[in-house]
Amino acid sequence: MNSQFAQAVRAAVLVPASVLCLLAVSHAQTAKPMAPMQQGAAGSGDMKQSMMSGMDSMKTMKMSGDTDKDFAMMMKIHHQGAVDMAQMELAHGKSPVMKAMAKNIIAAQKKEIAQFDRWLATQK
Repeated sequence: MNSQFAQAVRAAVLVPASVLCLLAVSHAQTAKPMAPMQQGAAGSGDMKQSMMSGMDSMKTMKMSGDTDKDFAMMMKIHHQGAVDMAQMELAHGKSPVMKAMAKNIIAAQKKEIAQFDRWLATQK
C-alpha cells in the first residue's frame, strides 16, 4: 500500500508538472519578444512588418494598364517602404554609419516620391 500511495503521489505531482512544462515550452516558442529585453529585435520585427505591408500594397494595387503610371505608383510604394525602414533604423539602430545611411535614404527617397507624385498628378 505504501508503494501504491507513493505512485499516486508521484502521478499527482508529475502529470501537472509535465503539462506545465509543455505549456511553458509551447508559449516560449510562440510568444512575441518583450520590447525591453530585446529592443533591437522590436525594431527588426517592425521593419519586416513594414516591408511585408509594402509588398502587400504592391500586390493588391490595381494596375492601370499604363506601364509608366504603374511603374510610378509601384515605385512610390517601394520608396515609402525604404523611408519607413530607414526611420526605424533611426529610432532603434545603434550604428552611427547605419543611421547616417538611413538619413540619406530618407532624403533621397522622399525626393523621388515627390517626383513620382508630380508626374502622377499630370496623368489624371
